[in-house]
Amino acid sequence: MSEDPAVPATGQTSPFQDERNARDEAPQFVLPLVVRIERDAPPARTDALETAARAVLTLLGDERSTGDGEWADAVRNWEDARIRKVVRRARGAEWRRAGTLDGITLTGTSAEVRVFPPVPLDGWPKDLAKLQVSGTELDDPEPPAAPDPALPVLWLNPDLNMSAGKAMAQTGHAAQLAWWALPAPARTTWRTAGFPLAVRTATPAHWHDLTRLDLPLVRDAGFTEIAPGSATVIADHPALR
Repeated sequence: MSEDPAVPATGQTSPFQDERNARDEAPQFVLPLVVRIERDAPPARTDALETAARAVLTLLGDERSTGDGEWADAVRNWEDARIRKVVRRARGAEWRRAGTLDGITLTGTSAEVRVFPPVPLDGWPKDLAKLQVSGTELDDPEPPAAPDPALPVLWLNPDLNMSAGKAMAQTGHAAQLAWWALPAPARTTWRTAGFPLAVRTATPAHWHDLTRLDLPLVRDAGFTEIAPGSATVIADHPALR
């Protein structure tokens, strides 16, 4: 299950806070993501997490999401309320139908993730509403290599056990916090390069060190899988050091 909002480390009226605030009075929207999981060829877990994070960034950086773009009002409404992301899974005809809806498909090494402009919490398109949320479990066939030191890295908390769908939503939150925190030139550089990034699970010692830095930190609201206020992901972008 992966329908939780999250809470960043700071911000009095943040869309990720667990405390009730003015954002709760606004109409609530959700950002849908769909991961393709075929029975005979599921994607690797880390690749799916990285592809989901890049999908969120790609939508945020798309010209349709800003200014007078066709998705801009939906994105603004979503950002004015709680920032919710829901990851659903599809295969076969379900995936093909999802591909006919307005959105962007991102492809990794083995993963395919389609992100859609935000929709009202109770107003999902029919072909997305019927897709499954729970049961999104994936594995890595072998441990991922150490990340390139030049890449932004989304570090997962080693003390938490999250399903793939939950972790995809959390890495999407972390990518979004990094995007918001970056100065405009760094955003442009990252977008022009295609949003390269890595997702890895930190060692306990490294996680401890990361929490002492002033980096974007996601705290989960705790509606599913983990306790409220749990720190889930830290976004370590070189431009934020």
